[in-house]
Amino acid sequence: MTPRPSLILGSTSRYRRELLERLRLPFEVRAPDVDETPRDGEAPAALALRLALAKAHAVAAQAPNAVVIGSDQVADLDGTPVGKPGNHERAVAQLRSMRGKSIVFQTAVAVVHRQAGFEASALVPVRVRFRALSDDEIEHYLRAEQPYDCAGSAKSEGLGITLLTAIESDDPTALIGLPLIRTGELLRQAGIDPLAA
Repeated sequence: MTPRPSLILGSTSRYRRELLERLRLPFEVRAPDVDETPRDGEAPAALALRLALAKAHAVAAQAPNAVVIGSDQVADLDGTPVGKPGNHERAVAQLRSMRGKSIVFQTAVAVVHRQAGFEASALVPVRVRFRALSDDEIEHYLRAEQPYDCAGSAKSEGLGITLLTAIESDDPTALIGLPLIRTGELLRQAGIDPLAA
């Protein structure tokens, strides 16, 4: 029987690490060195897919024997990419721009096993409808949760759920940052089955 290859999550996101832990697979974490700057005119979905693959390939280049997961998420506001705010002022501006609107969070996952010549990726869109938030609600939320490392300035797994009226998705974990249904599918294709002994 061929030994299962080692698994690496190419990400610095604690949210993705916590999600992958749900699959109960041994894995290590490595930071990918990838420029995440959008290209001119690049659509949010294309940006998320490109960056997920770039992250997986960046780590796989250092560990060709391992199966590497890369992932990225870009919030899509009427075709414009909305990234991580990084600070309070930008988070306020993001939430003001999204109040009362539907936003699509484009979450991409890529799995690369360089030694086996395997590469696959998937895009999992999640449509989120924001309430018509008041400035006071935005301030209260941001002070309470400080979601400055989250695309779109909201954590649906925390207090951020109160900002929303609806979430539409085939994979509820995609909104948090790693679509586990698709990730499981891609890992099985790469020879790692979370349900195999």
